[in-house]
Amino acid sequence: MSTDNVMLNYVNGAWRQSRAAEYLDVVNPATAELMGKVPLSPAAEVNEAAQAAAAAFDSWRRTPATERIQYLFKLKNLLEDNFEELARTITLECGKTIGESRGEMRRAIENVETACGIPMMMQGDFSEDIARGIDELMIRQPVGVAAAICPFNFPGMIVFWFMPYALACGNTYIVKPSEKVPLTMQKIFKLLAEAGFPKGVVNLVNGGKEAVDALLDHPAVRAISFVGSTPVARYIYGRGAANGKRVQAQGGAKNPIVVLPDADMEMTTRITADSAFGCAGQRCLAASVAVTVGEARRTFTEAIAEAAVSRITGYGLDENVQMGALINWQSRDRVAKLIQQGADEGAKVLVDGRSPTIANYENGAFIRPTILQDVNPAGEIARTEIFGPVLSLIHVNTIDEAIAFVNGGQYGNMACLFTGSGAAARKFRYEAQAGNIGINIGVAAPMAFFPFSGWKESFFGALHGQGRHAVEFFTQTKVVVERWPREWSRAF
Repeated sequence: MSTDNVMLNYVNGAWRQSRAAEYLDVVNPATAELMGKVPLSPAAEVNEAAQAAAAAFDSWRRTPATERIQYLFKLKNLLEDNFEELARTITLECGKTIGESRGEMRRAIENVETACGIPMMMQGDFSEDIARGIDELMIRQPVGVAAAICPFNFPGMIVFWFMPYALACGNTYIVKPSEKVPLTMQKIFKLLAEAGFPKGVVNLVNGGKEAVDALLDHPAVRAISFVGSTPVARYIYGRGAANGKRVQAQGGAKNPIVVLPDADMEMTTRITADSAFGCAGQRCLAASVAVTVGEARRTFTEAIAEAAVSRITGYGLDENVQMGALINWQSRDRVAKLIQQGADEGAKVLVDGRSPTIANYENGAFIRPTILQDVNPAGEIARTEIFGPVLSLIHVNTIDEAIAFVNGGQYGNMACLFTGSGAAARKFRYEAQAGNIGINIGVAAPMAFFPFSGWKESFFGALHGQGRHAVEFFTQTKVVVERWPREWSRAF
């Protein structure tokens, strides 16, 4: 096989060609052009990366935190210098708009910036004289080798929920990017190498299930971070925990938004459309179900239908495009089948985005924004994560009914309320069972210094990515109780 456009692994400070027996095509989802090939690396190559990371750990953990973050400062500047190239690469391999790709990279950089505060965020506690002449302190130490198993929908951002914090805390790291979108991480690891991280501190292994299982089973890997679907998150959590590892596994979502009659309807419509159709609906914080309450039904339904019809769909590199392609034709066909399933369950396809014609991109994996009206709350579509640009509409009479619907779902990633009432907002914030709550916000994405919360089957674990949760996840606490009798000190 020619080595041109073949993805490489990065292990122990060097780029390596995989010994994989199988390679997958990396395809531009909008143009269907072949951009490269990615190896499905065997478990033996994961073992090499884990051994390199384990060997580098002792020296890295002994490097003062104030020195470790200097590498992150360099990385932040390199990410800024290469910002547009990275954003363009995300659009090329993932299909989202260039504006969405820029937003993704901005959030990645914000996490690097936050992790640079580790000298303060990692501080422990000290209590003097817990008993006469005895002091007690708690310190944080790194856990060892950590790894991220990343999804396709955010090729540049997701790893930064975890990696900067792990590195700043003194851990060494392995990244397994999605085999569907490996190009962005190739470029990011070139920047990591340029930042000068010591050999073995950061490692990249491309691959599929064999590589994932090797990470979950390897005794040197002590912590696993994952973002993906709920069935896979449950598998990752179960197998990793059974092997004694720390695991944080972000799963799927079916994010509801509730619209009250007193909501600012123009703002609500615009924000909901951005939430439901942004990134072609392929994000874990996409609005999936809009629950209208009382008189909001008519005005919101008309407005959101118009917003869906008028949204410009096309090639993500075109600056005027508002929504790009899905990740591939398999996803496109799956979403189309789920739209039909909703219709079969009795919903009206108010806006049908199936089988669109996108001029000059007829081979792209496109579906236009779609709206299913009067979805059966007890039906399968009301509970299924579609992961595409499809918004379901459900109507109830009171906010209590709306909250009951929100809380009746299996997922708990995000729930949003649109209202002009502070009392209604507080009630919703207090009662809604989701880890990320939005009030007049369509995508309740936490800033880097807050944890990316998820509840119920949207998350498996105890500590989330980003902020202080990440610091706690990538460190283990050690409590020291000390007594120094005076007569011992006199002897010296």
